[in-house]
Amino acid sequence: MIHYIEEVKKKVSLQEGTQVIEQLLTASYMRPGISTKELARHTCLPLPVAAAIKKEFIKAGALVQERGVRCTSAGKLYVEQQLGYGGIDIDLYHTLLAGEADWRTELSDVLARLTEILDQRPQVDVQIDQSQCTVETSLRRAILCLREHSLIGKNILCVGDDDLVSISLGLLLKRLFPNAKGQRAGLTVMDIDERFLRFIGDVAAREDVSVTCRHADLRRPLPQEWKGQYDCFFTDPPYTLQGLTLFLSRGLSALKPVKGCPIFLSFAHKSPDFTWSMQREFVRMGLSVRQVQLHFNQYIGAQMIGNSGQMIVLTTTEYTDPPIKGSFEDELYTGEVRRTVRTYRCTQCQSELQVGVQGDFTTIEDLKKQGCPACAHHAFTRLAKKMI
Repeated sequence: MIHYIEEVKKKVSLQEGTQVIEQLLTASYMRPGISTKELARHTCLPLPVAAAIKKEFIKAGALVQERGVRCTSAGKLYVEQQLGYGGIDIDLYHTLLAGEADWRTELSDVLARLTEILDQRPQVDVQIDQSQCTVETSLRRAILCLREHSLIGKNILCVGDDDLVSISLGLLLKRLFPNAKGQRAGLTVMDIDERFLRFIGDVAAREDVSVTCRHADLRRPLPQEWKGQYDCFFTDPPYTLQGLTLFLSRGLSALKPVKGCPIFLSFAHKSPDFTWSMQREFVRMGLSVRQVQLHFNQYIGAQMIGNSGQMIVLTTTEYTDPPIKGSFEDELYTGEVRRTVRTYRCTQCQSELQVGVQGDFTTIEDLKKQGCPACAHHAFTRLAKKMI
């Protein structure tokens, strides 16, 4: 079978990367009779560039200009077999790409199943900056991946996955391809927390979703065989500049070395000064900002960030290069970077206890779980906090 995308890539020089060539072909498959003007809008390309790509596909035999643009029989076969779109629920696909209005209704069964699954996930470990996103947030991330044309037929990496985005991606794929025998994307999770890796593996087996789980301490470089394998990645790193840089660096090492690969970065809303530093890191890594969606992510019990965070979609360029290639020895997590001791009072016996890196308990969650050493009560009031 002719590799139409590679053939067109040889004929048309594009600064945007190969991905837009694929998007133009799949749009012609999903919307037969689409106009050249709509193809240009869909791919965010100038009209003459979209017309040039269309022309090369016509020459190659994948498209035909006939009451608009549509795939030939050979083009359809290529999109279905090589790009992985065969058997897709086209109506659902169009609904999910159209906007926010109807997806919760259309995917109510998936939301219900995810609610059952996420209710059973391990307790977060705040020492490594884990937090629980809501069920809808986890699925919204998967839908965003679809809308960015980075789901079907792609190898997708989750750099840390206490939010179970890998499971959301897998269940969304099953819903899009109800009669498919094989999964239409490769899903991989890298995480330091063995509890979540075991949980994701067990859930994936029960739900008939294929997820590769890899234990990884991101302070160490990725093994060579893990590098250059993925089309995109998700990450919700520690909300420190060090955490942001390290998690992005490891994710970039795992991406295919081509421009146009998307990165789905969930991060807290920050001050203008911190945001400037964050954007400076993006420039240093050779990444461009494609979009920023404020309050995209909603969390449970994350009062420090107002239970809300932004989604930043980044894109690789020809200048992309991870700044951290070797081992990382600096402070990483919030508790390391902002070393504090907090004083809590037991609401029953009035005992005062220190919580923090040099306190009686490492976290307030540990204190609540173990209870007051004097009376075993589990409710506390915070009195003070100081930096050390």
